[in-house]
Parts: sequence; structure tokens; C-alpha cells
Amino acid sequence: MDPQDPQEQNSGGHLHDRLPDSSGSKRLALLLESFIENMLFHSRWILAPMYLGLMFILLLLSIKFGQELLHLIPDVLGMKGSSLILAALSMVDLMLIANLLLMIIFSGYENFVSKIDMISDHVDRPEWMGKIDYTAMKLKLIGSIVAISSIELLKAFIALESAVNPSKENIAWMIGIHMTFVVSGVLYALMEKIYHSVDKH
Repeated sequence: MDPQDPQEQNSGGHLHDRLPDSSGSKRLALLLESFIENMLFHSRWILAPMYLGLMFILLLLSIKFGQELLHLIPDVLGMKGSSLILAALSMVDLMLIANLLLMIIFSGYENFVSKIDMISDHVDRPEWMGKIDYTAMKLKLIGSIVAISSIELLKAFIALESAVNPSKENIAWMIGIHMTFVVSGVLYALMEKIYHSVDKH
């Protein structure tokens, strides 16, 4: 096999490999190219404060969960079963949203900003960290929305037997919106499956 042409070798590779053989204008263009590409690559760190903001929202959800629990404890003996179930479902809602936020924080940061290598061998590292790509994250997001919508619908059905009686029109709207989420989730999962099956061929 013939050795590769030196000009071909210099046409690619790292910037410091190409600069010595470059003329003045080409050298300037390569430096400008390197600056722009480095700036674009490091722009991913702009997302880091957003993930910190989501972490702060996670803290707020935890405070709200504690507040709901403190309000529930003194009244639990005088509550009806349906009222207790409604309160429990509201807290489950908060938990689902908190779990979803945590998944978005971890997976989004690792997919778009930087790998969290410092905890790669930690015993408490979640098994799904590093395994959820952008597509899987979107599917889990849609699944969580459907689950939250299901809980809200269940709360409305339970409320039919309690003092808080939602109108049938409101329940019809809730069912319609819930079915929209379900159908959207199924269609999105189907599109992703078709895309990946075509991509493999």
C-alpha cells in the first residue's frame, strides 16, 4: 500500500498540525476557525445555570411537599377516605414531577454539558445515568406527563363523590386532554421507532 500523500495528511487533523505549513492568510483563517469552533463548543456551559435553576425548583418542590404533609397530619383523623386519597394523589403528583426534574437534570447535563465522571463508581449512582439519550429522555418526559394527567383525572373522578364536585364538562375536557397526551406519546414513540429502523438500514 502506498504511503498517504503528505498534502492529504495536512488537509485534516488538529489545528497545530496544519498551522506550520500554512500561508499567512490561511493561517489566519485556521486561527479564526479554531476560535469560533472552540467558542461554539464551550457554549454548552451556558446550559449549566439552567440545570442549577432546575435543581432550585426541585428544592422548592421538596418544601411544598413538606408543607402539604404538615397540613395533612393534624386533620387526618377527621378526614374522609376520599379526601385523604385526594391529598395523597396531590403529593404523588409532586413526587412524579420531582423525579422527572431529577432525570432531566442528570441526563440533560450528561448529554449536553459534561459527563459526571467523579461519581462513576459511586454506590448510589442511578443505573440509568449515562444510558438515557435525548430520545429516551423525551419519551420518559411524555410518559411522565401522561402519568401526571392520569392522576389528575383520577382525582377528578374521586372528587365526584366528595363535596368538591367538578362539572361534567370539565371532566370531559380533562379526558380529552388526557387522551391527547396518550395519543401524542404513542405517535411519538412510533415515529422514533420508524426513524431508528430506517436509520439502521
